[in-house]
Amino acid sequence: MKRQLGLAPLSLLETAPPDLVVIAAEAGFDFLGLRVRAVTAAEPAYDLQPGSPLLAETQQRLRDTGLTVRDIEFLLLDGSDQREAWLRMLEAGHVLGASTMTVAGADPEPNRFADNLAQMADDARAVGMTPTLEPISYQYINSLPSAAAAARPAGCQIVADSLHFRRFGGTLDELAGTADLVPMLQLCDGPAQRPADREGLILESRADRLPPGEGAFRLAEIVAALPPGLPVSVEAPSPVMVTRLGPLGWARRLKASAVRVIAEAATSPYVPEKNGSQ
Repeated sequence: MKRQLGLAPLSLLETAPPDLVVIAAEAGFDFLGLRVRAVTAAEPAYDLQPGSPLLAETQQRLRDTGLTVRDIEFLLLDGSDQREAWLRMLEAGHVLGASTMTVAGADPEPNRFADNLAQMADDARAVGMTPTLEPISYQYINSLPSAAAAARPAGCQIVADSLHFRRFGGTLDELAGTADLVPMLQLCDGPAQRPADREGLILESRADRLPPGEGAFRLAEIVAALPPGLPVSVEAPSPVMVTRLGPLGWARRLKASAVRVIAEAATSPYVPEKNGSQ
């Protein structure tokens, strides 16, 4: 089964959406994700709301290249009233044709978080989209079990990310056990040594990842634990390498690296750990 391969926006965060579409197409990707809401004050904010010139240009580039937008991002659910923010994101995502919207959990109050996630899921269903909850090693929702426990009752899905999977110590059985909730795997690599503190985890996550297969994450076994046709999105931000290779050069390197990992995974079938074979 052909596995679709996409480019995540964090890999080229300084690249405006219309240019990101062209780069993803020239590098040979099948789809891409777009960031419709800035996460930090330091990153560029791209206005992709309906009626904006940037949205119109992005849509034209999508038509020209034949690429599709699979996912939009990113909202950190922190317990505050964020419904207006996610409604705007869903409005942009719907126009772009996205099917999922990535969020993360930083709210320490479980009942409030559950209520907000359920409301978001209801709002998303109204426009044909689904929130995907990403467990992040340095946030409150920081494991596959905790993400699944929140996502299932809310009617949401989960984004599995190879960096955070390794950093929070996920197991292959946990990954395979939540496969029914995972619409996409985010792929990158990194060193075996975990950063020493939260600040180090944040820096690595946002600006210091390696191309798939160039680190110690044993990515083939992660890919093999999920269904063979599951889409993979390469999320490997590295401003240093983007400066060295240029945006298109970095995108091409990420694509080639991911293809090699996926080929390796095809010959490395997943064996459940409970059988003692892992």
